[in-house]
Amino acid sequence: MSGLGRDRDAAGRPHSARPRDALGRPMPRNAEGAFRVPDDLDLPPAQALAEAQRLFDEGYPFHAHEVLEAVWKSCPQAERDLWQGLAQLAVGLTHVLRGNRLGGARLLRRGSARVRPYAGDPPYGVDAAGLVAWADNLADRLDAGLNVDTAPPRLTRA
Repeated sequence: MSGLGRDRDAAGRPHSARPRDALGRPMPRNAEGAFRVPDDLDLPPAQALAEAQRLFDEGYPFHAHEVLEAVWKSCPQAERDLWQGLAQLAVGLTHVLRGNRLGGARLLRRGSARVRPYAGDPPYGVDAAGLVAWADNLADRLDAGLNVDTAPPRLTRA
């Protein structure tokens, strides 16, 4: 920790070293949290999609977001909205599972809007149209105050 009381990485950027629970919420420093996605994760897109799907399926949408965010930060400019949108869908589901229906719906809509332009010709087998439909349906149900199915999305076409 720096003299200012914040955890920092080797480059001086803020970085929380606190453990986190399965939905990414910070826990007390002495608690045993869920596993962490490495900060320096560098996977090619197909592997990142497979790993994010595994994490979704195992109930770790926050961790799936971290995998997708790592690709977003390093991908070609033409794919940035896709990867940012995928990460936002993961964070949206995380908020829903944390009980934040309003924030979850907003992030699902933002993510859907970023993924939607890729529906005609999605790279890496991403099921862009299916993800948009999943996110919009979930957000609509959240906005209407209805019960929701928080089953994870399918990132790629079968």
